[in-house]
Amino acid sequence: MPGPTSDSSCAFCSIVAGSVAADRVLEDADFVAFLDQRPVFKGHVLLVPRVHVVTLPDLPADLRDGFLAAAQRLATAVVDALGAQGSFVAVNNTVSQSVPHLHLHVVPRTKGDGLRGFFWPRTKYADLDERAQYAERLRAALPKSAG
Repeated sequence: MPGPTSDSSCAFCSIVAGSVAADRVLEDADFVAFLDQRPVFKGHVLLVPRVHVVTLPDLPADLRDGFLAAAQRLATAVVDALGAQGSFVAVNNTVSQSVPHLHLHVVPRTKGDGLRGFFWPRTKYADLDERAQYAERLRAALPKSAG
């Protein structure tokens, strides 16, 4: 039996609904991606399904391919827009999941960036304008969806 389509107590459902501001990078019928407010590195994006699901195993089968396709587009965008050499893509399920709504991290990476294993030092944007500029760069670099 499917769960609720949204949860009024969920921070990410509030972002999806537009009642909480976020620097959106990607939006389609099923998913929203936005900049993490406490990024590992600038340009760190979170991808969430519009429907409220807590973990990857909860994601409805009809959304799985689209979720990965959106993640691929974001992983390409962090390289093309930000000059990253690659990306780190991760999903936490329950443990270390700071918001109980499925979210996939796309973190831009460069050789020697200091990221070691799963220790994620956090950085800050200088201000809201800088954060918005990162979101714009990523939006502009997103590959077109494959259909």
